Amino acid sequence: MKVVIIEDEKPAARRLSRMLNEFGIEPIAMLHSVEESINWFLNNEHPDLLFLDIQLSDGLSFEIFEEVDIKSAIIFTTAYDEYALKAFKLNSIDYLLKPIDNDELENAINQYKALHSNTSKDVLNMDQIQQLIAPTKKNYKTRFTAKIGPHLKMIAVDAIECFYSENKATNIYTIDNRTYLIEDTLEQLEEKLQPSTFFRVNRQHFININAIKDIVSYSNSRLKVVLNSFKDSEIIVSRERVKDFKTWIDS
Repeated sequence: MKVVIIEDEKPAARRLSRMLNEFGIEPIAMLHSVEESINWFLNNEHPDLLFLDIQLSDGLSFEIFEEVDIKSAIIFTTAYDEYALKAFKLNSIDYLLKPIDNDELENAINQYKALHSNTSKDVLNMDQIQQLIAPTKKNYKTRFTAKIGPHLKMIAVDAIECFYSENKATNIYTIDNRTYLIEDTLEQLEEKLQPSTFFRVNRQHFININAIKDIVSYSNSRLKVVLNSFKDSEIIVSRERVKDFKTWIDS
């Protein structure tokens, strides 16, 4: 099986390569940008399987397909589930959410092998996928409702410092130091919150940019975020999300 990795973060690319080695797969190339990938595909035989990061240093990886007719089967890799990941299941496409889990990688490879024996290589419907992930005008939530005994409490998003997950439950923490339980999961919130205001810094925390008091360097190239009032737990920006977090606070 011929495999190519396209990933702009070289440590992540090397890690994925080592994981593939454990399954007896040696990538024939590791590419790190849209431009480099276009040049490589124009001058080399296309692989059987492509591991493709969505956001590269010089643009979205979908720009590659505007220049090159790629026939390889594709497994998308991404640190963010704000994309319509369900789209990546279409036409034998799979996706892996970073940090990539060894078992999930094995399942994706096995899925490719099973599908490869029954389908042609031309498996990628880019028009359909680009339509699903293209930015569209959305009406984001302006308030949430929490149940307090027999009462319903309306909470404006402007009054929310953060959302956090604890014991499989999702909580709202407000600027007046109150905590409310809501039914939404953090994954569901990603579709409902204004992305310019709220950012999911890790698997447990969604924070409001207006509530940030301080940002401090932390171990392993991570960042620690201090909010104005929230003290229930440390908020650490996961290493895979630091780059986009910095872009978010600068935008």
